[in-house]
Amino acid sequence: MVNPVFPCGRVQRRQFLADCGWGFTGLALSAMMQRDGTAAERSELPLGQPHFAPKAKSVIWFFMNGGTSHLESFDPKPALNKYAGMTIDESPYKSAVIDSPFYRKNVRDFAGTPRAMMATLYPLQVGYRRRGESGIEVSDWWPHLGSCIDDVAVVRSMWTTDNDHAAQLQFHTGRHIFDGFYPSIGSWVHYGLGTINENLPQFVVMGPPPGDCCGGVGAHDGAYLGPEHAGVRMTLDPANPLPFGTPGSNVQISERRDQLDLLRDLNELTAVEYPNDDKLRARIKAYELAFRMQMSVPDVVNLNHETQSTQELYGLNDNATQGMGRQALAARRLVERGVRFVQIYDGGGGGGGWDAHSKLKENHSRNCGRVDKPIAGLLADLKRRGMLDETLVVWATEFGRTPGAERSDGRDHHPYGFSVWMAGGGLKGGIAHGATDEIGFHAVEDRHYVTDVHATVLHQLGLDPRRLELPGHKRLDIDFGKPIHDIIA
Repeated sequence: MVNPVFPCGRVQRRQFLADCGWGFTGLALSAMMQRDGTAAERSELPLGQPHFAPKAKSVIWFFMNGGTSHLESFDPKPALNKYAGMTIDESPYKSAVIDSPFYRKNVRDFAGTPRAMMATLYPLQVGYRRRGESGIEVSDWWPHLGSCIDDVAVVRSMWTTDNDHAAQLQFHTGRHIFDGFYPSIGSWVHYGLGTINENLPQFVVMGPPPGDCCGGVGAHDGAYLGPEHAGVRMTLDPANPLPFGTPGSNVQISERRDQLDLLRDLNELTAVEYPNDDKLRARIKAYELAFRMQMSVPDVVNLNHETQSTQELYGLNDNATQGMGRQALAARRLVERGVRFVQIYDGGGGGGGWDAHSKLKENHSRNCGRVDKPIAGLLADLKRRGMLDETLVVWATEFGRTPGAERSDGRDHHPYGFSVWMAGGGLKGGIAHGATDEIGFHAVEDRHYVTDVHATVLHQLGLDPRRLELPGHKRLDIDFGKPIHDIIA
């Protein structure tokens, strides 16, 4: 039987060209189709237009996979040293924990009273002191960031609902993994604002993402917004910075240019036959975009262009800090060129490298030593270049660690109260907002679910999340979050 669509068993020229387009320029095509109307049909939002005057243009989002201890970072609790060795039940804080409405609502139902109350309080594994003119307490594992604390807004009252590492997905989408997969914060930014620089991807992801058990690439996925709004994985290898987005190391630039010229010419001939085909026009333009991306991205990740002093500021001269330093410096170079959202994972894979069920002191001292200087270097570099005011830097992790010990020298997962911080992008610096109780168990003052961080980011970018609705996709009130106005300048 003759196929009416493909007579004589042959593929029509238009379909052949479409297949070629996906093969060569799938990455660029998705971005092109977004701007040329294919994705715009889904929403009344004028793509690329903020809802109100923005304070920030770009976001650099650091995420520590595994659960960084708030107690040994940005919310130290001296009471843990005083009552170390006692159970919570034996300590003066029994009533503060067990009589708390948060305990009755969350902990008892999940863990049961014996597990929580019998936990032996574990002392702080590192010292701390007040830093900067603001006097915010920061642990001695974060000395470089401590030197920047007057530019930082610490939020000590975060909470979430997933007690396992799928909380990594929840932090980025606002939804528990049992609810399914929803658009990530980076995807909402990409969807709402579009591009600044047509030569570069607008949502870039670096570092190993969460493991499949924890939501995997769902933490930077577009979900129902469409794949055109998902994060684009980038490496720091100048020879292949965009996996699956380059023609291969054996293809010369001149050859690639010739290929794209041929495909453009063939598609333009086809466009004469189908002058009203918006998707075809978008695909033609995407070939050029793909070439520009392939030419521009290697230059961005070539850090040799930076001065020696700048490379040292990020720790590129030290094997311990070089990995994060290269990513942080590349992030600055990306936002400098107009990239909207750069997401950097640290310790990805499995439960995550910060998951210190045992040997917390060894784990956190090593991990902090890797990332403290590079992240602080980024803040200092952005500030001296006049970029911090328009770049919002976020540091986050999926939950904190328990006040009690696990396996004698570690801490367990703790979603009931933990810390994140944000800097730049029109936020106040030198402020500690919210609080946990005396032993860091519950967020008790100015509590914030993870989507409040999302709402704050979107607000500073000039976006109202309630105006980013799509027909047929009902969002819960908690999905939108509320901006943390107390830290907004």
